[in-house]
Amino acid sequence: MSTKKFLLEEKDIPSAWYNIIPDMPNKPLPLLNPKTKDPLKTEELFPIFAEELARQEMNVTDSWIAIPDEVRELYRIWRPTPLVRATGLEKALDTPAHIYFKNESVSPIGSHKLNSALAQAYYCKKEGVTNITTETGAGQWGAALSFAAKAFGLELAVYMVKVSYHQKPYRRSIMQTFGAEVIASPSMSTRAGKDIITRNPNYQGSLGTAISEAVELAMQTPNCKYTLGSALNHVMLHQTVIGLEAEKQMEMAGEYPDVVIACFGGGSNFSGISFPFLRHKLRENSAVRVVAAEPTSCPKLTRGEFQYDYGDEAGYTPLIPMFTLGHNFAPANIHAGGLRYHGSGAIVSQLMKDGLMEAVDIQQLDTFKAATIFARAEGIIPAPESSHAIAAAIQEAEAAKREGKKKVILFNLSGHGLIDMASYDRYFAGDLANYSVSDEELKQNFKELEKII
Repeated sequence: MSTKKFLLEEKDIPSAWYNIIPDMPNKPLPLLNPKTKDPLKTEELFPIFAEELARQEMNVTDSWIAIPDEVRELYRIWRPTPLVRATGLEKALDTPAHIYFKNESVSPIGSHKLNSALAQAYYCKKEGVTNITTETGAGQWGAALSFAAKAFGLELAVYMVKVSYHQKPYRRSIMQTFGAEVIASPSMSTRAGKDIITRNPNYQGSLGTAISEAVELAMQTPNCKYTLGSALNHVMLHQTVIGLEAEKQMEMAGEYPDVVIACFGGGSNFSGISFPFLRHKLRENSAVRVVAAEPTSCPKLTRGEFQYDYGDEAGYTPLIPMFTLGHNFAPANIHAGGLRYHGSGAIVSQLMKDGLMEAVDIQQLDTFKAATIFARAEGIIPAPESSHAIAAAIQEAEAAKREGKKKVILFNLSGHGLIDMASYDRYFAGDLANYSVSDEELKQNFKELEKII
């Protein structure tokens, strides 16, 4: 098992987040007002998001945005996180590749999600907001925001995708421990939820559905704002503390990654580790590759269509330029609940469109096989979501072995799987299956997209 850790000091916690948009050769297309189809103005986001978060969302000029002292102080609870040379995994794979992982699982709630949760809760509190709402898939974001809400004295309601609500009861317990109200989505507490249940009484939910419910509740509740766990620009921004730390740690290791990998749902941890390294590709033409690993059952980057689409199922959100499977897409009930999202964020979609990043899709059984190899080699049980990144890293390491080349691989271990052991039980019992999406299903979903682009 690995003993090579590269540790920073508290003074090395980044003092600013990195905004990649000013460095992009082609800026993301604008968000659109869903009613007028005109480019969205910053103030049109104020009813939904804290005003400073709305400004960050629309900021296309400032490369660096200062991290508030109050947020940075709370980052000190667990940041900087370790960078680890995975020598145990290298040995298990018998590869000439050098494999590193950034260990975001050491946060108080076990994942990277707290990086943005604390920032969003802070800006809401600063604005005088008393209540916030959100969605959560596997529960990592809901757990992080429940911690952040308690830290800043906010009341929180979480709409948790119904299949995960039942698959992962202990994540629900974590949220409740920190004082959040947790509702299985779709629910009968919102018009969006009632409409979906009426159409499909047995529907087990999606992140798009949960977002619709959370946005609706925020709009109907006095002094309440909605907070989002992934996909939008301001969430990507906050997560860049991961890659900014990793840059310094790779310098300590005396190496620079040939490839940077992360799992991909909406893009939060992928952007967090990859954008600071992409900065060198965009500014200095470095040869680094960045790879997003998504589920074969929810393949928006590898098989989606680039088009304007809603971020939620009911159509409450602005129209976002994205690689999408269609906002009505009903993903399979895989255990990587955090990756069951129909679309990708505007920034990532533009990077993908411009060929500045890559994507691979991974089958569920392959992710659990990779997770088991990693756990036995490194002593850490990864979350099912993170296991997609591990599987992609193993593919890169095996390619290096076939080619007889040294390759430096960096991936983000976005969370641990200690609250996901029921899924491991099912894997070892042979009860899990692979899921793929048919061309016919995708074709039907694409037909329903409004062809704005």
